[in-house]
Amino acid sequence: MLNLFAHPRRIFFVLFLCFIGFSIWIYAIPLFSPTKYSEKELQIVGEGRLVWQKYNCHTCHQLYGLGGYLGPDLTNVYSRTANNEAYIKGIIKSGVKQMPAFEISEEEMNALLQFLKNVDQSGTSNPQDYQPEILGTFSLEKK
Repeated sequence: MLNLFAHPRRIFFVLFLCFIGFSIWIYAIPLFSPTKYSEKELQIVGEGRLVWQKYNCHTCHQLYGLGGYLGPDLTNVYSRTANNEAYIKGIIKSGVKQMPAFEISEEEMNALLQFLKNVDQSGTSNPQDYQPEILGTFSLEKK
């Protein structure tokens, strides 16, 4: 009978190879996953993320439940309103309650809107909608 515990180096080597293989697999998934966005659209979304960071939106607002608590979670703000772009632009330019009015260029505004649209399409933010699974992942609870 083969006793694996008699050779700890063999166990370490096998586990090390599994770790390397799993790491390569995890990081290779995005390389082979099709995306519905063109390079130009991805660049605009990236610029929108930089606008989000430049104006420190994360200090007051959340994305996916992470961020500040002064303002609302903006994960799905793009799809929550009927005339979404005009509504979001109005809020950003005029400010409301504790939120100041921002003097933001049209190019930055368009990039920020693309970023918020992309975030909106990527998922939801309400943690009550998700059910933890045994493997430490979460699945969307069907209602």
